[in-house]
Amino acid sequence: MTDYNIILPSKPRAIKEEDFKGSYEIDGLYPGYGHTLGNSLRRIILSSLPGAAITKVIIEGVDHEFSTVSGIKEDVVMLILNLKKTRFKMSTDEPQKVTLSVSGAKEVTAGQIEVPSTVEVLNPEQYIATITDKGVKLNIEMTVEKGLGYVSKELLHKDRVEIGTIALDASFTPIRRVNYEVENMRVGDRTDYNRLKMFVETDGTLTPREALERSIETMIAQLKAIVGFATEEPETTEVASSDEKVEAGEGESTKGAGLAEEDILKMRVEDINFSSRTQRALAEASIRTIGGLARKSEDDLLEISGLGEKGVAEIKRALADFGINLKS
Repeated sequence: MTDYNIILPSKPRAIKEEDFKGSYEIDGLYPGYGHTLGNSLRRIILSSLPGAAITKVIIEGVDHEFSTVSGIKEDVVMLILNLKKTRFKMSTDEPQKVTLSVSGAKEVTAGQIEVPSTVEVLNPEQYIATITDKGVKLNIEMTVEKGLGYVSKELLHKDRVEIGTIALDASFTPIRRVNYEVENMRVGDRTDYNRLKMFVETDGTLTPREALERSIETMIAQLKAIVGFATEEPETTEVASSDEKVEAGEGESTKGAGLAEEDILKMRVEDINFSSRTQRALAEASIRTIGGLARKSEDDLLEISGLGEKGVAEIKRALADFGINLKS
């Protein structure tokens, strides 16, 4: 009897690993699957691995990025571009402040950035600027955050930033370069099976092997989530009546006034005044409506990457304004 099952490929095999570069091969892929997997893994590696980047900069004496600093060889735009090339490794999910304070005529590098114990500069040799006047001081305060992929400054900073604070687009990805090649190989009598070759270079935050493994795990998790078809379930949540809220001493909320329960549950989370960090975490967890939030328990939310206890407390306060509680 003919077997119509597609044979499974080999596990990834390391061909060469040196510093933060790695080459890997996967053999025995069914014809055409080399490009199918190679392109998917490449996109996941570039977009879905967490990293750290500078999101805000305050330069003493500078109000905006289109200006110059007396006694500094670079203008502010070039200075910021050099700062953005600095790579950080963070052991916390909370945004961290780092500072650069240098005086006197000298060349400034990333190694002179002062960081807390939770942050490490991975490329201390990175050139930042040159101070040309010995009487000049360069003082910079930066905010470093964790994130995924590329995020524009408009999404990172939905609220207005303070005067003198320069908001930046952030490329969080820890990947410097990733590419793939597909070549034919023999399996039995056929010579059109695929061998997939992956080339990965990271910034040192993680190894190339870890980057490939995590991207494969991410792909599997995404595919598992869409196995089968969804069944329609009525949205149920605990909505306190106005009498119950008065008895509890909460008073009458104005945010949900005039809205039916059904309309509240359909509201999108981006319409709620959540912090940018909470908004990103909910978006990555595919939670898009108040009804979707209300179906989650506190433990469910704590399992979401990047949310934490502060984010859960923020969500509970926002839902309480509409008379809604998390699932018990």
